[in-house]
Amino acid sequence: MNYRLLGRSGLAVSELCLGAMTFGNTTNEQDSIEMIRRFFEKGGNFIDTADVYVNGRSEEIVGKAIQGKRSETVLATKVRMATSGDINGAGLSRKHIMDGVEASLKRLQTDYIDLYQVHVWDQATPIEETLRALDDLVTSGKVRYIGCSNFFAWQLMKSLALSDVNRYVRFISIQPQYSLVSRQMDREMISLCLEEKIGIVPWAPLGGGFLTGRYNREMPTEGRLTSKVGESAWDNRASDHNFAILEAVLEIAKQLDKAPAQVALRWLLQKEGITSPIFGARTLDQFEQNMGAVDWEMPSGLWDKLDEISALPDDYPNRFITKFQRPLK
Repeated sequence: MNYRLLGRSGLAVSELCLGAMTFGNTTNEQDSIEMIRRFFEKGGNFIDTADVYVNGRSEEIVGKAIQGKRSETVLATKVRMATSGDINGAGLSRKHIMDGVEASLKRLQTDYIDLYQVHVWDQATPIEETLRALDDLVTSGKVRYIGCSNFFAWQLMKSLALSDVNRYVRFISIQPQYSLVSRQMDREMISLCLEEKIGIVPWAPLGGGFLTGRYNREMPTEGRLTSKVGESAWDNRASDHNFAILEAVLEIAKQLDKAPAQVALRWLLQKEGITSPIFGARTLDQFEQNMGAVDWEMPSGLWDKLDEISALPDDYPNRFITKFQRPLK
């Protein structure tokens, strides 16, 4: 397992991040703890969870599993979603952030969180209030670094600018949906992160299971893709464009004697700007297969093939900006 610095911080994280969203739900506690043990054994150190995953049960399992390994663990969790029916039980107000961090620390059985991430923008709370609260948490030692998730590019840039002006701690990372079948971040976010040195920690790197090769053009009978709602719903995946990408993944997987999931993850691992894709697993077999994405290189010609077939259309303003780039050579 290789390691990469997260954004422009000095925090080194493993090139794969173990996602804990299934822990306590489709993955029982025993298997969840065993996954974490094997992840550590293989050199992984980066674990991602959230206060709303399985109503806090995911955090409880992660906290139990990392006892004795806390100082070696880069522990990430999130705040923003509703954790109660109270009017202030959601959002990015100072109240909800302060209440949320205390609850997460208790469930995780720790006195600090390495990476505390805001789960999504809160239109009801001024971002200045959110950033000041997060800055206070870093100053107090309860949080070491902060990150965001599911932001527009303008929202991230506004946050960074306000942090700089007010001398607040900066977001060092963003957690967006990003995969071969979901490359919307290419329009603005990727270039912004490269410019500002923001680490990119993609979620759903396998398109909610679409890129594992388990599904065909018929409606799936199992897994997250059976859902009628959400980003990984079948209607968001079953397009001709995505099936063309899947066919290329399957072809390259056969050529390299790799699993399709390993090829899809490997494409991300070799993409500029990507720090650590978050992979999840329902079973130990899935975990082992996903871990097979490390310790090898995809030939550049095959990587380029996947990059080209999955690329977004060359639309405005990219088309216009590229046309008028100044020649410097």
